[in-house]
Amino acid sequence: MLPSLPTPAVLRTEVLAGLVVALALIPEAISFSIIAGVDPRVGLFASFTMAVSISVLGGRPAMISAATGAVALVVAPVVREHGLDFLIATVILAGLVQVVLGVLRVPRLMRFVPRSVMVGFVNALAILIFWAQVPHLVGVPWLVYPMVAAALAIMVFLPRLTTAVPAPLVAIAVLTVLTVAAHLAVPNVGDEGALPDSLPVLGLPDVPLTLETLRIIAPYAFGMALVGLMESLMTAKLVDEVTDTGSSKTREAWGQGAANVITGFFGGMGGCAMIGQTMINVRSGARTRLSTFLAGTFLLILVVGLGDVVATIPMAALAAVMVMVAVGTFDWHSVRPATLRRMPCSETTVMVTTVVVVVVTHNLAIGVLVGVLVAALLFARRVAHLVEVDGVLSEDGTVKTYHVHGALFFASSNDLLGQFDYAGDPGTVVIDLSDSHVWDASTVAVLDAVGTKYAARGKDVTMVGLNRASAAMHERLAGHLTGAH
Repeated sequence: MLPSLPTPAVLRTEVLAGLVVALALIPEAISFSIIAGVDPRVGLFASFTMAVSISVLGGRPAMISAATGAVALVVAPVVREHGLDFLIATVILAGLVQVVLGVLRVPRLMRFVPRSVMVGFVNALAILIFWAQVPHLVGVPWLVYPMVAAALAIMVFLPRLTTAVPAPLVAIAVLTVLTVAAHLAVPNVGDEGALPDSLPVLGLPDVPLTLETLRIIAPYAFGMALVGLMESLMTAKLVDEVTDTGSSKTREAWGQGAANVITGFFGGMGGCAMIGQTMINVRSGARTRLSTFLAGTFLLILVVGLGDVVATIPMAALAAVMVMVAVGTFDWHSVRPATLRRMPCSETTVMVTTVVVVVVTHNLAIGVLVGVLVAALLFARRVAHLVEVDGVLSEDGTVKTYHVHGALFFASSNDLLGQFDYAGDPGTVVIDLSDSHVWDASTVAVLDAVGTKYAARGKDVTMVGLNRASAAMHERLAGHLTGAH
């Protein structure tokens, strides 16, 4: 970290940015703990260990990792059905999976995730975060509703006056002071569980080391690993664009895994990169790992030293904060009528499919995988119809030349077989592939079949115009794809 801090001004920027992020992390870490169904200390410890660990291990400087809503939603069933120790075991296993995926360079596959899936991922995450607040707004004292409204008003209008202090913290502070001063009987953070009064302690989860334990935690661990990597790599890509700098996605992947393993051993709920806090950090001017390290350090100092104050925060304030997080996360531009009119139907279908699957399954990883599959199928269907075959007969009527245009692969080449007039063509046929590309063995098999059909009628077929890659594939596979049967 130190070599990247050449001047006192840069150091001051990194320190102040880390402090602002630490303050902004407190309400969200507590809220995500509640979503996951664990004591606030579990989320707060996770945010501390994730931030400090990733500041050293991660591949993207200035990016903030902590307990997140995406991870909380994935692991919540583990806590509800099996308890905290199984959650810790899940976090450790998820970290190990991320390390393996990073070493295998799986993050490179992120380039195959279409934008429409990314948008669906973000929108679904926003919906799930909002839905998770409903229990805190139903069956509660009537005072909760005006408090939520007041908090929302502060977060909407305060940034128009000043951005010196994060609006969510102002909303929380105002409602907390009001609740304590007026002795309002409303649910608060203290009702959700005890806050930490000491540093996190290294330990192992108390779970049996059996195949049954692995069967229970493995699905959630893989889901957490995939969701965490997706969100982290998307955030890293965003920071790359904002700062005009590069980052190592492979290192970020295994760094996230190592940070989750460390977090699990210290009793945290795990996490991944946070888009909101990362943008706060970057837009505060931070560009190095020091701001991330200090964000985690300051967070621990605040919650351990001021735990009694944090316990008095009304849940209405945190619910309002999370509603604003959901509103800010949702990509409203993607659902505007003007956008939907311009967007191809296939793109909209992919986005909606991703959202629906995630909301129904409450699993972001499944939603993304289904979205990618639907996008691939719709793309193949769309490209398959872009292949054209034009036949031109020579002036003397002795040669028929077919010009093939488009990408030839399994979806498009299957229709190619019916594009030739085998019986009516003259004795010499030329197939010009100058404006096409042979992508797979299916196409070579179809070209072989075309040649076979002409040969059965005593006609000669010549293929010309193959580019280097297509010619190499055709030469290697032609005549070897069908058996005697």
